[in-house]
Parts: sequence; C-alpha cells; structure tokens
Amino acid sequence: MKNNWIKKGCIYKVDGSKLWNKTHSQVPVVDIISSNRLRIYYATRDEDGRSGTSFIEVNSENPQQIEYVHDSLILELGKPGTFDDSGIMPTCIINKDGFKYLYYIGWTTRHTVPFSNSIGLAISKDGGKTFSKMFKGPVIGQGPLEPYFTGTCEVIQLNGEYVAYYLSCNGWKKINSKYEPFYNLKIATSKNAIDWTITGKIAINLEDNEGGIASASVLNLGDYYGMWFSVRSSSDYRNNLENSYRIGYAESTDGFKWKRKESNIIPISEDGWDSKMIAYPNVITTESKFYLFYNGNGFGKTGFGYAEKAIT
Repeated sequence: MKNNWIKKGCIYKVDGSKLWNKTHSQVPVVDIISSNRLRIYYATRDEDGRSGTSFIEVNSENPQQIEYVHDSLILELGKPGTFDDSGIMPTCIINKDGFKYLYYIGWTTRHTVPFSNSIGLAISKDGGKTFSKMFKGPVIGQGPLEPYFTGTCEVIQLNGEYVAYYLSCNGWKKINSKYEPFYNLKIATSKNAIDWTITGKIAINLEDNEGGIASASVLNLGDYYGMWFSVRSSSDYRNNLENSYRIGYAESTDGFKWKRKESNIIPISEDGWDSKMIAYPNVITTESKFYLFYNGNGFGKTGFGYAEKAIT
C-alpha cells in the first residue's frame, strides 16, 4: 500500500477537569456507529496514574468536529488482586450477535517487575454506551505459552473463526537499572470470540534493536490483509525521539503469515503534539477514505489525532 497519508492534526486531549481524567488520551479505538458518526474509546489516567476508559463521538466526514464527550468512565477497576485492579485501557471492539464486544487491557502492579497486563472482555447491550465485564479474569492472559504478560489485541473474523493478533511479552531485561519488557505480536484463535486458543504462532516478530511491537490494526483489503502496528527500540524509547514508537505496516494473503513492508509510515512532525512519538494506530475505512487514528508524544499525553488517505 502506497504511503500517501496526510496528517490532519490532533482531535482530542483530556482537559483534566475530573478526578479520573487528569492526563492522557491514549490508545484510540474507533467504532463506526452510524453513517455520519464515529465513537472513539480511549484510555485516560487519574491523579494516581491509573488508566480508565471513556469515549467521545466525532463526525465521520470531519473527525475534528467533536459531537459528544462522555463524562464518566465506562468500566470500574477490578477488585484488589485481580488482573485489572490498577488500570483499564480499550484495545478492540467488534459487533457480535447484536452486542458489542470490547476487549480491554487490564493492568496490575508487580513486585519484581513494574507491571503485568492481560486482556479482558466487556459486553454492551445498548450499542456501546455502557459495558459489563463478562468475567472477573482475563480471556487472554498468562498460561503455559504465555509466562509473562499479554496486552493489546485486534480481533477479526477469518474463515469462519475469530483471530486475535495480540501483544505477547517474551521477557524482561534490566537496562540502565530498570526492567524493560520485550514483546512481539502473536496469534490466538476462537470459535466464539470468548474462548481463545493460544497458538504460539508469531504474526510480527522483533527485528534487530527493536524492543516492542504492539497495537495491531487489521483490515481486509480484498486480495490481502493490511496490518498497522506500533514498533519501538529496545531502550531509551520514552524520551529519545530516535528510539520512540513509530507506526509500521505489514501485509498477508491468509491472515497468518505476515510480511513487513514499512517501519515508519508516518514521520514525526517538526514540532507540536506528534513531534517525538507516533503510536497506537487504529485504522478504519469510510466510503472514500482510510482514517488512521493515532497517539502522539508521551504515549498519548498530548492526545490523539488522525491521518487520512483516499481509497483508490
């Protein structure tokens, strides 16, 4: 796919006016709810740094035009000791049997390493305005083939089953006296989008000097599938713009074997909200355009925006 993305700027940044939205508008997850409206779920952080999930709605012809801002979180943190007791971030939404399935990242803190993540599932029966957790535990989490943690995921239907492209931590390494996680994208499959089989198959693997691949966004493009994803260096990626997240791109003819095509499809800007980092892509299509929603600097501290390109 030719790289003709046109940046359109930042859409939204939380104003910090409430206890639950002090900083960050992270990991935008877009749901097309009508012909003229998009709902964008995002993660924000409270004064203690714990992530929670809310949403805004924008005009589909002009996503800069905000139509609605939700004034509360849609999910509560889990009880102490559960996988999502320290944070909840959206990662994927699908429509199934008249309901909306919201896959989310649960955060909990650890003693030996800073944190652990797993993937939870919440269901909406009112079109995505309110959600209830399906389980107290994760649907994709630690297990025999996943000894560390799982994170972002993208779920699509493929050949009569559901396929998840999810972040899989391969281990932690101490770098400059700080433990850093290393992770790639792996594949899980399911018949019902609830009970998942961990295949151990790698969708996108790390290359030399890379430390993390996350946030797959997959579209069926006719004769092939396209995947956009975040990729960062193995160290000094928080403050060094040379090592920070960028958006890569891969293609597949069957949805299982992927070939990387690009590692930086949208360059950082010279200044402004996305001048140091570009991360967490979420790509959708309208009748005439591709929209690529993403975060800028500080893992979403400066908000989220989008780029577009014509469908040819």
